[in-house]
Parts: sequence; C-alpha cells; structure tokens
Amino acid sequence: MNVLYKARTYGSLVAFSHTIFALPFAASAVVLARRYTDEPIGVRRIAIMLVCMVAARTSAMAFNRYVDRDVDALNPRTAMRHIPAGVVRAREALAVAVLSGVLFLVGASLLGFWPAVLAPFVLAILLGYSFAKRFTWASHAWLGVALALAPGGAWIAMGAAPNAGIIALMFAVMTWLLGFDILYSLQDESFDRERGLHSIPARFGLTRSLVISAAAHVLTVIALASVGVLLHRGAIYMVGVALCGLLLTYEHWIVGAGDLKRINRAFFDINAYVSIAFFVLTLIDAGGH
Repeated sequence: MNVLYKARTYGSLVAFSHTIFALPFAASAVVLARRYTDEPIGVRRIAIMLVCMVAARTSAMAFNRYVDRDVDALNPRTAMRHIPAGVVRAREALAVAVLSGVLFLVGASLLGFWPAVLAPFVLAILLGYSFAKRFTWASHAWLGVALALAPGGAWIAMGAAPNAGIIALMFAVMTWLLGFDILYSLQDESFDRERGLHSIPARFGLTRSLVISAAAHVLTVIALASVGVLLHRGAIYMVGVALCGLLLTYEHWIVGAGDLKRINRAFFDINAYVSIAFFVLTLIDAGGH
C-alpha cells in the first residue's frame, strides 16, 4: 500500500496525466512517418518510444519541481505543490528526475544510432527549461521547443529522414505550446514581475501578451496546414487542422472574455482536445491512403 501511495504521489508530482499534451503529436508523427521509412513499426519499437516519451517528460517535470521549489513556496498559486507542502522531499524529486533521465537515455539507445546520439542533447534542453524563467522572457518558446522534440524524436525513431514536413509539425507544436503557456502565465504576471522572474506577461503586460499568444496560434494553424501540403495528406487531415483552429479560437475567447479563473479549463481541457483531435483525424486520414 505504501508503494502504491508513493507511486500515486510521484505521478501527481509530475502531473503524469498531462503527458497527453505531447503524446498525441508524437503519435501523429509516427503515423505520418510510415510513408517515409522502411522500418516496421512493431510493438517493441512503439513500447520503447512510449517509455522514452514518458521518461523524458517525467524527468523534466520532476526537475522543474525541484528547481522551482523555493519560488513555488512564495507563490500563493503554487504554495501547495508537493515540495513546498512537504508531501515530497526535494531530494526525492531530484531522484525521480535523475532515474527517469537515465531511463530515457537507455531507451533511446535501443532505438538506433541517431536517437542514441541525440538523446543527451534533448535531455539537456528539457532540463534546461527549468532555469529559463530566471533570465529570459522567451522561456515559453523554450518550453515549446522542448515539447516539439517529441514528434521530431518519434519521426527519427521511426527511421525516417528529416524533411520539411516534420519540421513544420515541430514548428506547429512549438507555437501551440508558446501560445497557451503565455495564457497560463497570465495568472502569475504580478508575482513574476515582483520577484524578478521573466515571462511574456511580466514583460509585455496583459493586452500585448494576448496578441502575442493569438499570433502564435495563427502560426500553429498555418504550420499544421503546411504539414498537410508538404506530406500530401488528404481532406480528413485538413478537417483536423480546421478543428484545431476552432478549438484554439474558443480558448482565446474564454481568456479574452476577461475571466482568468477559467484559464485552467482553457489550458488543460481545450489543449488536450486539440492534440487528441489532431491525432485521431491524422490517423483516419492515413487509413484512407
């Protein structure tokens, strides 16, 4: 029972359920890569890729909680997170980060030469994000790049050579994350400014931050449509792109209405729908080719 409780606690520490944000885009990259590789998908390959995805994200989240523990304790919104609240010790979070990072590196080494070579650099980017807010307001873009590595890594793990299509998909994921992380950061605008932390809301204020976020999501939709053109996808894929655009528009309508209390719904629910809808319609479209 104690082991089960610990497992649930650590899962909550790294917000394990939010793995759903990156996973569908990585799965979409696997589907899209099938036409550009001779490598069989296979249960073993998919299982290792899944382990790598979860391990990399777990390492990054646990490390972020460890690095941010002092800041989280000062922020009323985050003061009840696991480490400030004393539910998890700082060294436990660090241990989770290290062990998960090692698991990611081992898993990547089983996927081939290039995944093994690139994995340490990927992990450095993921872990480095935890320090970004201390010196640049572009930390949201850094996080976007970190998430965009998921579909890029899945593509390479499938044995497909990089091309304009996967680069466009990675750009779409980067701008998608950039846009909704700005919205989420609006909650901490005053706190970040008072504590000398860097973010787009703290640097540019509410109105301009909303504009930057909206512009990022316009680029997301354009990039997703470009993926369809570059990789010769069909009408169903484009329906998925249009649905993503509608969901992102709704997200901005919620926040733009001035109700920041609904940001959690916009952040968690709608963006989960975006990634899942994109994957499902990409999969259906692939079945028709």
